Amino acid sequence: MGSYKGEDQHRHHHHRNESNCVLVHGPIIVGAGPSGLATSACLKQQSVPSLILEKSDCIASLWQHRTYDRLKLHLPKQFCELPLLGFPHNFPKYPTKHQFISYMETYASHFSIKPRFNQAVIKAEFDHVLGFWRVKTQDFEYLSRWLIVATGENAEPVIPDIPGIDRFKGRVVHTSLYKSGSVFKNQRVLVIGCGNSGMEVCLDLCRFNVIPHMVVRNTVHVLPREMFGFSTFGIAMALVKWPKTGPIELKNVTGKTPVLDVGALSQIKSGKIKVIEGVKEITRNGAKFVDGQEKEIDSIILATGYKSNVPTWLKGCEFFTKDGMPKSPFPNGWKAETGLYTVGFTRRGLLGTASDAVNIAKDIGEQWRTIKECNDSNFNYLPQRNVVQNKVKK
Repeated sequence: MGSYKGEDQHRHHHHRNESNCVLVHGPIIVGAGPSGLATSACLKQQSVPSLILEKSDCIASLWQHRTYDRLKLHLPKQFCELPLLGFPHNFPKYPTKHQFISYMETYASHFSIKPRFNQAVIKAEFDHVLGFWRVKTQDFEYLSRWLIVATGENAEPVIPDIPGIDRFKGRVVHTSLYKSGSVFKNQRVLVIGCGNSGMEVCLDLCRFNVIPHMVVRNTVHVLPREMFGFSTFGIAMALVKWPKTGPIELKNVTGKTPVLDVGALSQIKSGKIKVIEGVKEITRNGAKFVDGQEKEIDSIILATGYKSNVPTWLKGCEFFTKDGMPKSPFPNGWKAETGLYTVGFTRRGLLGTASDAVNIAKDIGEQWRTIKECNDSNFNYLPQRNVVQNKVKK
């Protein structure tokens, strides 16, 4: 478990209905996904303890609870490794969902990372009087000099407001709850969204005698996952400045991920996946489209992506936009003021996460060693911590 002061004493106070406040020696990390785990591991390499708060009951909850069964990494494993520990050599080029979860669990075990689960952060705010971050969950209030936001770009599903969807009598499900096309066997399914998730869900549905109708509103950059046996992403990374307006640059500027085709494109060409321009409104039994068509539909799958949830709990901070993304673009979005850091908001996947984690750990590590040197020089730091605790109890 992360290093924080007086856990046993804290529990005793809790039972006596006294202050539920915990002073954390090292940084508080919000989120136990790949970003939180990578940062904790890098901090440990710097001899800095940390405490991870996770609202779910497990690490990598997005992967464990909100992904479909057939999911594989879209990129080769060398582009998805976390710092200090790579994938097992026997893993395939594109690890499966379950292999990636296994890697995350091994990673946490290897670095003895033990998050506090079922601790949903309700509010985090910097206390300018104490010089500490106050991080409140449903059970406790945690205090630390450093706060690391590791909830990432994909914390909450995006549920669009589509006219008429409330009166639709069939099933409506976001891809975060989609597991397999088996439950939609022989149905007429409308898939709203044409990113990687939308494409893969359509491909999965085809396996169960479904003819998916996929809504495509804007131009989509579709790339083959491999070219001549090489990863398209790897080639694009090597040639990132050519063309300047290509899919990789589009991702950097807009955050829109290019679609890496794993088979859906051929199904579209063969007519097994139908492409629809846009939905005008949902009816009780189907949908009306912008081209004037109207179709009966049994189920709707929302492949509409995810969003950051930072604005709902991080208060008094102008570092993030209203959409919950750092205002400073990569590579400068990992550090704010007053001990605030962010990891996993680079729009560059796990490569960006690894870069952020290393930078954050080095920066906090330098501060940590300075504080330690002051303590070794009889700097009055421990009494200061006691003052903080006393003030909190009042």
